[in-house]
Amino acid sequence: MSRPRTRVLVVDDSAFARKVVRQILSSDRDLEVIGTARDGLDALEKIGELKPDVVTLDLRMPNLDGLGVLRALQGRPGPRCIVVSTSDDQSDLAIRALQAGAVDLVHKPTALATDQLYELSTELVEKVKVASRARQPEPEATVRTPKDGLRSPSSPGSGIALVVLGASTGGPQAVTRLLGELPADFPVPLAIVVHIPVGYTTALSERLDASSAVDVVEAYDGAFLRPGLVVVARAGMHLKLVGAPGDARVRLDVAPLDTAHRPAVDVLFRSAAETHGPRVLGVVLTGMGADGLEGARAIRERGGRIVTEAESSCVVYGMPRAVDEAGLSDHSVPLGKVTETIRRLTLAR
Repeated sequence: MSRPRTRVLVVDDSAFARKVVRQILSSDRDLEVIGTARDGLDALEKIGELKPDVVTLDLRMPNLDGLGVLRALQGRPGPRCIVVSTSDDQSDLAIRALQAGAVDLVHKPTALATDQLYELSTELVEKVKVASRARQPEPEATVRTPKDGLRSPSSPGSGIALVVLGASTGGPQAVTRLLGELPADFPVPLAIVVHIPVGYTTALSERLDASSAVDVVEAYDGAFLRPGLVVVARAGMHLKLVGAPGDARVRLDVAPLDTAHRPAVDVLFRSAAETHGPRVLGVVLTGMGADGLEGARAIRERGGRIVTEAESSCVVYGMPRAVDEAGLSDHSVPLGKVTETIRRLTLAR
């Protein structure tokens, strides 16, 4: 018995873009485009009427934009949304959409009325399929710690000197929640890899900084890792760490070239294992694939520890599953308990 096809609603204010996206998705036998919508209000009406599994969502539209659609859908069962956006003038809006519950992001060319749109084909089809299997994202955390607010109850422990974190599908929302719960004087630095397209990590870093008590910056070569600083890998470049604990710095590098992602979680984790040995804590959150598996193995081999997000809260239980099934996770906890676990381990003596 064949599996039912994934039902997709295409939302875009450009008639040409709607036509191209419909053609791309309809060419795959596992997908069925059941309708299109020209703006956010039209989209909400069609979602209620057609009950799609996945919505491809433009951001800038008349009457109600894509972010308005996501906010209207928050907190209730409904379709998974894939944002189809240009980074040129929509990077901040796209990151806000990911934080509001969009499952993933596809970058489209600025010049819509060209055949460049067809270049989206493989990526768009794959991400729609992943979204169809994704869990309903949790609402963005309402807890926000001002930068002069909550303080850690004690000094850093003698064990963990660095936290490294990796995430993919559903990652921006999960990372937003996690960082929003950290105190301003979090006692160790934190380095993060999130898989998102080139052109969006500056906006992601700025929004994370605005919503967190800790300081968040996009990675730059030579950045010094100090307690309470969060460094977010720049899309298109691997984030590596060099130097000893207490004097570690960032190195950006295009190598290795044979990774499925750049930046790769594995590359960050391996470098952290080399520089910090048993004093590193690796955290693997929601995401498709197995990036982070070999890096987690390197951390464990050097005596470090690993925390994974439990299946119950993952948008996509792929990356954490790979680490869990390899027997490398010391703690598998739901997203709401990840920050608490990190704080407990970094303060332990």
